[in-house]
Amino acid sequence: MVRKSIAIAAALAMMPMVASAPSAIAATSQSSDLAHVAAHLKAANTMTAGFTQSDRDGQTLTGRLTLKRPGRIRFQYQKDVPLLIVADGKALTMIDYEVKQVQRWPVANSPLSALLDPDHNLARYGKVVSTGNDKVVRVDVRDPKHPEYGLLSMIFVRNATAPGGLMLDSWVALDSQNNRTTVRLRDQKFNAPVSDNAFRWKDPRGASRR
Repeated sequence: MVRKSIAIAAALAMMPMVASAPSAIAATSQSSDLAHVAAHLKAANTMTAGFTQSDRDGQTLTGRLTLKRPGRIRFQYQKDVPLLIVADGKALTMIDYEVKQVQRWPVANSPLSALLDPDHNLARYGKVVSTGNDKVVRVDVRDPKHPEYGLLSMIFVRNATAPGGLMLDSWVALDSQNNRTTVRLRDQKFNAPVSDNAFRWKDPRGASRR
């Protein structure tokens, strides 16, 4: 069960996906919505939230997310999952404390880069996809030249009290093996001070803290 949980969590860091193309009919509206998403991401310098992460088999993990732009995020999983995922501005690191293994990828090579550094690729690769609900905005981000980097499908809910008038509600990942990973957020709080120390981690291989 623990190894299955770790596999689900690892999918968050490594999730090549299949893109879906938005309709061209509402191009003006889509452009406006994409600008609103960019404004929200840029205005929300920090965010903390609880999260629930689930796969298509219904297995669920919970934890706490801490984000600081540009480039930093921490997924602290529930106590019985010996895994930590941290981005420190340069690398996205997955630390498996059960087997004392550390894996790292450039942040820019992860689909999470669209969330962590919107200036990097949101304008070039972000596409608004119709949800059929005026209060919900979906944006898919994928670099067509690097499909191996994956696609991140982000869901925002219009909320006048949130930065830029939008609240990041969830995101969905679908990998090349048709494995779906969904992350839903709760109790989002924005722009409170977050120390860079929040993105340090203890190396299980015996090295000092990173």
